[in-house]
Amino acid sequence: MRRTHSRRLFAAALLVASVLAPMAATPATPATAVNLAGVAVHDKTAGVAVHDKTAGVAVHDKTAVHDKNDCPREDRLGRGLTTRLDKAIAGARREAGIPGVAVGLWMPGKGCYVRATGIADKATRRPMSTDFYSRIGSETKTFTVTALLELVDDGRIRLDDPISRYIHGVPNGRRITLRQLAGMRSGLYPYTDDKGFVHDLLSDPSRSFTPRQVLKYGFKHHNTFKPGTKFQYSNSNLVLLGLVIEKVTGQRVADVIHERVLRPAHLDHTLFPDGPEFPEPHARGYTNQTLSGKVTDATNWNPSWGWTAGAMISNMHDLRCWAKVVATGTLLTPETQKQRLKMLPTGHPGTNYGLGIFSSGGWIGHNGSIPGYESVTVYLPSKKATLVVLINTDITHEGQEPSSLVARAITEIVTPNNVYDRPLPLR
Repeated sequence: MRRTHSRRLFAAALLVASVLAPMAATPATPATAVNLAGVAVHDKTAGVAVHDKTAGVAVHDKTAVHDKNDCPREDRLGRGLTTRLDKAIAGARREAGIPGVAVGLWMPGKGCYVRATGIADKATRRPMSTDFYSRIGSETKTFTVTALLELVDDGRIRLDDPISRYIHGVPNGRRITLRQLAGMRSGLYPYTDDKGFVHDLLSDPSRSFTPRQVLKYGFKHHNTFKPGTKFQYSNSNLVLLGLVIEKVTGQRVADVIHERVLRPAHLDHTLFPDGPEFPEPHARGYTNQTLSGKVTDATNWNPSWGWTAGAMISNMHDLRCWAKVVATGTLLTPETQKQRLKMLPTGHPGTNYGLGIFSSGGWIGHNGSIPGYESVTVYLPSKKATLVVLINTDITHEGQEPSSLVARAITEIVTPNNVYDRPLPLR
């Protein structure tokens, strides 16, 4: 098993790299506090988005470009800007060998761009579409932490409670807080870096894992640093927070997220699967995270091993709505949202991490990576702009996540002063 496999599994989700993946050490940047409390609304039943299904289709290459959702013709970006985006996305797709890409960009006052290009299935050559469901990997973390923060607002937990108060057997659990878990500063070893875990998963990708089972892989190792002193992306943190939510509520975390997050945000096409189930329509997903290193179809792999760190499924329409909800704190009190957006350095210049959310070039949100799929969902407060990228591969290109290449190419054109730039995935 090559070391790169263990570093990339579940990698990303994080712009910073999945929520959500591998991470390289670079000089730290100063901590940045992003305060959006002034625009947060504490209303758990509020509507979140305008649903416009006006359809339009444009063909720009042999695989076709589709524009089906959320961008009526009269609101589209001008032809010149649209052409530049078409070329930039096509270039990134060719460079990284991405089968299919779906992009949604909404910029109030300027217009929108919703396109899909490439193929969803290598065997049938079925074209990619903007209305497909997709596995969103570490973007799951934004939903998990939102549910956790709602319990903070309810007074049922405190961010500075030690994890040992809720879950026994966590290495150094008396000194690791819920805040440090949500902010990736616990020092707990990432279970996805354990060679035994990687081998067990890739030997049988259909296998179902329990949260306790995956944590055991990480708990075999010594903690990597003293809590609160460094940043390290670790899915172990978010699995523990999922257990905390279940402990406090007495409910399955999937039910809590559905009732307290998805339903009030009106996300009707977002779900937390129990196993490999995957609603139609969806693209086939391709990965090289295999024991042999050969590319394979990972569409029906069981994501249970990612659980509250990365098992969820959504689509572009819902992610457009969610980008603003999570960045502005619609479901939380202003004070709790302020705590969430206290960004600390990750070691990647320009990228800082809060509580289950990050900032890259001013864009706030998360990315996701899981075998076969990658995604980026971010919101730019200064422009009230939203960007969603969905692709059907997680195969890196020269060490870079393909979704990051696409997002950077787009933002270099539309927001040159705010470029989404994640040159390396988080580890």
